[in-house]
Amino acid sequence: MDLSLFFAGTGGSVPTARRGLPALLVRAGADRLLFDCGEGTQRQLLASVGLSELDAVFITHFHADHWLGLPGMLKTFDLRGRERPLSVYGPPGLKALFQALRPALGRTTYPLALEELDRHEEVSFGDYAVASFPVSHRVPAYGYALIEEDRPGRFDPAEAIRLGVAPGPDFGRLQRGETVGGVAPEQVIGEDRPGRRVVLSGDTAPCQELEVLADGADVLVHEATFLAPDAARARETGHSTAAQAAELARAADVSLLALTHLSTRYFPRDVRAEAKEVFDRTVVPRDFDAIEIPFPERGAPEVVGWSEGEPHAGRPVAAEPS
Repeated sequence: MDLSLFFAGTGGSVPTARRGLPALLVRAGADRLLFDCGEGTQRQLLASVGLSELDAVFITHFHADHWLGLPGMLKTFDLRGRERPLSVYGPPGLKALFQALRPALGRTTYPLALEELDRHEEVSFGDYAVASFPVSHRVPAYGYALIEEDRPGRFDPAEAIRLGVAPGPDFGRLQRGETVGGVAPEQVIGEDRPGRRVVLSGDTAPCQELEVLADGADVLVHEATFLAPDAARARETGHSTAAQAAELARAADVSLLALTHLSTRYFPRDVRAEAKEVFDRTVVPRDFDAIEIPFPERGAPEVVGWSEGEPHAGRPVAAEPS
């Protein structure tokens, strides 16, 4: 399946003219999953790739900058006549939040399910799952890992022919796991190939749970609210510095680190520079940038810069905001 990340909002607690509040759209095959929904998210999507009929929403925690855009989006779906069910997932406390929002949100004409996830609970989407895991923040908070199932190994038609299997239906039988004419599938099919993995930190201080889940990930999307001179403040508020995010990415040996939740205190180039001193495979996406994640044998994850009117149809470009 095609797999990509679209950065609808990459700012921290305060929006700016160039960066919206946290929101990440994952496009996995035909599925559209939204992770966090800061104030203004639906406007960000309408101004870029469009407000699609989401399949699920995952909230990392209940600080307002991570969910305040959700009530308006849910009402927009209602006014557009949505009929398909929608599930919103989050840590314990999700239902209490929506109960408090009930007077403003009202009822939706489509089925809206509120699902409070346990730690390390998986939500299945067929060939992949989204797993929650606890992170270290000032309030109960989750990160999420999108984990694709392993894929079958490559079929070797030349070896099958050499062993006496005729091309045609017997090839298909071998690939389905059947033995054909004394030839076993493992003789002509390689080892299973690992599925892709994308890990989203949400707001967090450095923590072991995140490093474990990020091990070998194709992409780690990690917050970088502070720079190293403000490490004490990061620790007090349950956030990370760019260097700390890079250190975790290096320890986990991820293919690509994408830094988000940028504070207005710093220039993005300084955030990038601090991280790249530790982990060179670091990018700082702009709003509306995307990361395309091919199967590993087809190449490494690439940042695709936003070009208005040509939603990610152009050449991949480096995310090097000034």
